[in-house]
Amino acid sequence: MTPEEILLRDAFLLGIELKLFWLVALLYGISFIIGISYLISSNSGVGKTLTWGLRITLIIHTILIIFRTFEGMRPPFQNLYETLSWFAWFANATYLYAQSRWREVHLPGFIVAGIAMAACLYSLLTRSPVIAPVPPALQSHWYEVHVITAFLSYAVFVVSFSVEVCFLKFKINTEESPGMFGYMDENFRRWTHRLVLFGFPLLTFAVFSGAAWANDAWGRYWSWDPKETWSLITWTVYAMYLHSKTISRWKGPTASVLNILGFICMIMTFIGVNWLVKLLDIPSLHTYAV
Repeated sequence: MTPEEILLRDAFLLGIELKLFWLVALLYGISFIIGISYLISSNSGVGKTLTWGLRITLIIHTILIIFRTFEGMRPPFQNLYETLSWFAWFANATYLYAQSRWREVHLPGFIVAGIAMAACLYSLLTRSPVIAPVPPALQSHWYEVHVITAFLSYAVFVVSFSVEVCFLKFKINTEESPGMFGYMDENFRRWTHRLVLFGFPLLTFAVFSGAAWANDAWGRYWSWDPKETWSLITWTVYAMYLHSKTISRWKGPTASVLNILGFICMIMTFIGVNWLVKLLDIPSLHTYAV
């Protein structure tokens, strides 16, 4: 193929991908609106529609990620444009798996849909979709392991946060008399702990694999880079949350505050640090993510 033909092909594929990505963002938005309707009406049928909306969106989002992989001929998480999509997909997939274990509880999907929609829109509106050569710092197998484990842990924390917020807002429904949004009792709340128990080892491995990748890329395991520092803060907050669940007087409000704070720190690690580095002109080795 001539260079002109290659450019035309790439432009055509990128156009299809962008249309598909906007469709995914729209579907997350529709699910979010359905969630608002569910919040207002407390109709169980609307709640089931919310869950089905997220399932349909997951299928189309999976097609988008496969298409991006084919288009770039590499794993689709080499820049912030791609990792935002990856984050939204992981959050939705993790939520739908957890939701399948609950009894008629659909409300946390409202929060997950909103977060996924925000991630997709941020990617589409602020990042370039052009497939560029992979920076030398990312040409490491450790990077791929690091990203997969980090974003899986992030997705688990998103769902745990969603469950925590819903429980705090609408607690508590008994087995004999479910409330407006299903059985959001103490057994339902235990999912916050179970999810963090699953996500914390993944986050731990992500931190260690990130250090191994940093050694490959820059010749040192740790440099107190802003993103590295915030990842350690996030890890520490979730460690404190897990510790709080072993102390009887901390199991209630203190644990809830730590879980929500951990989510805020996770968002800061993923997105907030990028803004901070750019705003304050702080030197960072992770400039590819800014």
